[in-house]
Amino acid sequence: MGLYPEIEPYDHGMLDVGDGNRVYWEVCGNPRGKPAVMLHGGPGSGCGAGHRRHFDPAAYRIVLLDQRGCGRSTPHASAYDTDMSVNTTAHLIADLERLRRHLGIERWLVWGASWGSVLGLRYAQTHPQAVSELVLTAVATGSNREVNLLTRGLGRIYPDAFRRFLAALPEEDREGNLAAACNRLIESPDPAVRSRAARAWTDWETATIPAPPRSVERYEDPVFRMGFARTVTHYWGNDHFLGDGNDEGVILRDAILLKGIPGTLVQGSLDFGNLLGTAWRLHHAWPDSELIVVDDVGHTTGAPAMADALVAVTDAHAHR
Repeated sequence: MGLYPEIEPYDHGMLDVGDGNRVYWEVCGNPRGKPAVMLHGGPGSGCGAGHRRHFDPAAYRIVLLDQRGCGRSTPHASAYDTDMSVNTTAHLIADLERLRRHLGIERWLVWGASWGSVLGLRYAQTHPQAVSELVLTAVATGSNREVNLLTRGLGRIYPDAFRRFLAALPEEDREGNLAAACNRLIESPDPAVRSRAARAWTDWETATIPAPPRSVERYEDPVFRMGFARTVTHYWGNDHFLGDGNDEGVILRDAILLKGIPGTLVQGSLDFGNLLGTAWRLHHAWPDSELIVVDDVGHTTGAPAMADALVAVTDAHAHR
């Protein structure tokens, strides 16, 4: 099956969302098709041309955006003077609603990967009337348990890489929230300190990729690396701005709010989130969901088997 052929947007723009921020958006596919919005990961990754290809362009009106501070949105998180206090989950949810109204869309299918699944889930819990379906992959819920696993927990699997990561942090910060400790370095006024901390973070993320490809080319771009590391650690170090700091997280706690919204969870069997059973637990707390497990795939949308599964799911939702 594979991805659909490459396409170009027929419309795009910069939406003023307040707080000095302008969010890049684009629309491609069929102007009269079923509305769908793609939420990228990170947070801070930005959307790319490949994301358009998960949808049948004859059936869907496909909306993509770069969330605050990343991609083509301005100001970029890589700039030291960018105010990160106005980059939170609540701000991103409000941006989605502003964009939906701007485009004249009543309800849309929400497609999210990794952090995008966290954002999509909380958006649906907050604005269920705006969501026709959810399609989520590399599933996460933004809980403290997930952050602890992906930082300190994976140190038991990758001890050498973890030792190098810890060595980049002040000794007094090595027992607490490691993302928050890294973020404090990234917020340093010293550019050299900021640069070393951003590199340490992306080196750690690269080292923990369990399946090919095990390199991340975009991390070699210093602007992307700084913006991405700053945004991820900003969110991971602050409970994803989701609430009370409960280890289980508010999204699983509030799963009942998803009642009546059909959802499909497409999860790679080698995704480290499976060590916590995140996708399984969400599926069982959300009766309107379906769980599809793709063998021998990690935390990625790029593997051929995962691409096939995701396209099959969006095809199935196209005419519902």
